[in-house]
Amino acid sequence: MYKSKKQILVVDDEGNITDVVKSYLENDGFIVHTAHNGKDAINLFDKVGPSLIILDLMLPDIPGEQVCSIVRTKSRVPIIMLTAKTKEDDMLNGLEIGADDYVTKPFSPRQLVARVKANIRRTDDDPVPLSRIISFNEGDLVINDLNYEIRKKDNIIDLTPIEYDVLITLVKYPSKIFTREELVSIVLGGNPEVSDRTIDSHIKNLRRKIEDNPKAPRYISTVHGIGYKFGV
Repeated sequence: MYKSKKQILVVDDEGNITDVVKSYLENDGFIVHTAHNGKDAINLFDKVGPSLIILDLMLPDIPGEQVCSIVRTKSRVPIIMLTAKTKEDDMLNGLEIGADDYVTKPFSPRQLVARVKANIRRTDDDPVPLSRIISFNEGDLVINDLNYEIRKKDNIIDLTPIEYDVLITLVKYPSKIFTREELVSIVLGGNPEVSDRTIDSHIKNLRRKIEDNPKAPRYISTVHGIGYKFGV
């Protein structure tokens, strides 16, 4: 059994689904809270501060996408979207607004539990609430996500939209190693015409702009044979 007292928030308007998911998660040692609409989900999130959210998109009051966006203004807690929407555009939209994973109905409860564990393991070392203004190394690098502004030694750095999205993706989970394929999928929408090496070019440009020494980077590290990660 996965020994854990971490709290999970399950949001779905179908009681039979929340009951099944709750039962499987509790069997693995999680503490589970359930909500059947968006308003209750936001209230419970503020009250219990869960370690992960399983979020249905088709809620009776507030769309799940809106709930996700509201949570993302407050926290980087992992969010798994659970939905009957199966179109690729829906999935990509969910990832773009801040979801970490996407599970379509019908689903295997055991596989969902495995996804929960994987997402929690990935973020166990990174429980810090998401701030819209983040400063590294005593102000050497400052990211202001309120106005999409990056400063290096108090000088505004001009990043392209893709460079900005790559940087924010890496910063969001500083303990996670992103493969080139993941970055292409998240930042560039998984465009099959985009080469993985395109990401290398964006990383090279980012390092030139935010690193003191791009050949010995302080912020964006290469994990050989895998991809990239953000570290300070």
